[in-house]
Amino acid sequence: MILLSFDVEEFDVPDEFGFPIPFEEQIEISRIGTVRILDCLLAHHVKATFFVTVQFANHAPEIIARILAEGHEIGSHGYYHSQFEEEHLLTSKMELEKMTGKTIKGYRMARMMPVSDEIIRKSGYKYNTSLNPTWIPGRYNNFSRPRTYFMEQNVLQLPASVTPIFRFPLFWISFHVLPMWLYLLLCRWTLRHDRYLNLYFHPWEYVDLSSNKQFELPFYITKNSGEPLVSRLDKLIQHFKAKGATFARTDEFVATKL
Repeated sequence: MILLSFDVEEFDVPDEFGFPIPFEEQIEISRIGTVRILDCLLAHHVKATFFVTVQFANHAPEIIARILAEGHEIGSHGYYHSQFEEEHLLTSKMELEKMTGKTIKGYRMARMMPVSDEIIRKSGYKYNTSLNPTWIPGRYNNFSRPRTYFMEQNVLQLPASVTPIFRFPLFWISFHVLPMWLYLLLCRWTLRHDRYLNLYFHPWEYVDLSSNKQFELPFYITKNSGEPLVSRLDKLIQHFKAKGATFARTDEFVATKL
């Protein structure tokens, strides 16, 4: 089973590199990218999960409506992408439930940073997918954490997929920079070993970031951004469908483990 998920947020990545862009442009870039992702998923009849910040949802209600109309799951990605307080775990869930009319079951912390599992549980989430169980220089070192799903604080913890043995991350950066044949090879190995894949990306990756020099972003973000990444997503889905793999929303997978 393959779980595709997308972190739908304000495009504040340039802020991390000292080149902030206007808020309206942050929202528009993520809006464009989300539409391209939805078009690709619709063409292949694949369902996915979208972890959304309240701030984005408030400024792009038509995108939220389309995500729901096409049968995808919405989870919480917090209230804001670059600001966090523990109370946001509950308030983001409540706001998204009010907006969607759906129970919000899952949470993903911005930038996969640590978050209190106790407060995740108290806020009413069924699962937390905020762990990348590998080492990323300058970001985190999670080699001591479980590599696959586990229970903690009565909440299912669903780490992002990494390969067996040496824990090579199969996250969005790898999807940008690796040759496609190699990325698919590593995904097949992990899928055979774990019986599932948990892959995550961002809508702004599906907008061309290389031609706009104002962002001053590193190559591992801009490489293959825009239409080339849409093509990669299309190839990934086609590749695994041809091999008989199934795609599912995260909540569907979680329901089989609780």
